Amino acid sequence: MKTIPARTAQRHPEQPAGKIRLGVIMNGVTGRMGTNQHLVRSIVAIREQGGVPTRDGRMIWPDPVLVGRNEDKLRALAERHGIERWTTDLDHALADPNDTIYFDALTTQLRPRNVRAAIAAGKHVYCEKPIAEDLATALELAQAARAAGIKNGVVQDKLWLPGLLKLKRLVDSGFFGRLLSVRVEFGYWVFEGIDEPAQRPSWNYRREAGGGIILDMFCHWRYVLDSVFGPVRSVLALGRTEIPERVDEDGQPYAATAEDAAYALLKLDPDVVAQVNSSWVTRVRRDDLLTLHVDGTEGSAVAGLRECRVQPRKATPKATWNPDIPQPIDFYAGWRPVDGDQEFDNAFKVQWELFLRHVAIGESFAWDFLQGARGVQLAELAIRSWKDGCWVDVPDLTL
Repeated sequence: MKTIPARTAQRHPEQPAGKIRLGVIMNGVTGRMGTNQHLVRSIVAIREQGGVPTRDGRMIWPDPVLVGRNEDKLRALAERHGIERWTTDLDHALADPNDTIYFDALTTQLRPRNVRAAIAAGKHVYCEKPIAEDLATALELAQAARAAGIKNGVVQDKLWLPGLLKLKRLVDSGFFGRLLSVRVEFGYWVFEGIDEPAQRPSWNYRREAGGGIILDMFCHWRYVLDSVFGPVRSVLALGRTEIPERVDEDGQPYAATAEDAAYALLKLDPDVVAQVNSSWVTRVRRDDLLTLHVDGTEGSAVAGLRECRVQPRKATPKATWNPDIPQPIDFYAGWRPVDGDQEFDNAFKVQWELFLRHVAIGESFAWDFLQGARGVQLAELAIRSWKDGCWVDVPDLTL
């Protein structure tokens, strides 16, 4: 297979004055998420703005090399976005001492092997979630990274979504009074591939390929709940495979062996209940694909990906139950938007900038492999709860 074209194989631009060059090996960027969020809206956007500023007036300049299996896709992607370097040989890329960061956006099953190779090559590692399919492997990678002394991070993008930033601000300000409950609704209808092409790859519905909505989404719910509301302490979960047969990318039917919906109750500190519904088999009639409804003694809020609305105690209507007349209250009218005119940057880009600062100038970065392992832990315990039909405690996780 062809590696980096000869004309760009070892082209590492001299570091301009005032810029800190960071070579970034980006593996798996020909996929939808890798292309759109990590390459175009993060790394390319950072380069277009001139880099990531530091406090001393310098700019951190990411210099990517794109890695993948398909030479034609890589070349086209690189040319489209002005990237000079690409390769189909990961070992070749890892061997270059001028590139210090390895990024992985491959499927979950492929990730541990490549992350181990990057750690062995002395690279700092940033990767998509889940970090691994099981907790034992996730902890092994976290321990290996710590032993090697390399900087490491896991994508936890939802923490920088505008809606969740606004919601977090409300929690921190005491707006809710005593927090009572959180209700998370996530999902949409993913077509089976029969009359409409599926919006998600077929491996998502094959357990043997690392699929399943619990592993995919509970890693998100762990860091969202922990960071915004309080630590997850126990879980009761139920998974369902509602669509038993789907059609793959080649038009071939296949058995869906992984769950496409999951329903969970979680207990959080301090004494908060979270109800979390995750589904690829639901039709949306709510404000967004993801909504969080939070109730407290002094007010409530509903947050989506970008918007957040609140209803304080004084604006709460006095509802009464009367099924014999049309509902006289417009329950949508008593909610007001939070920071509707504020501008927010892309959530993936924000975390990329934090990680680049972490590597280049040593700024703190809390979302490391251990944090990623906590997400895998919750997914694993949720599956155990589903299989055993009981509540499962979530113990503290340390290295």
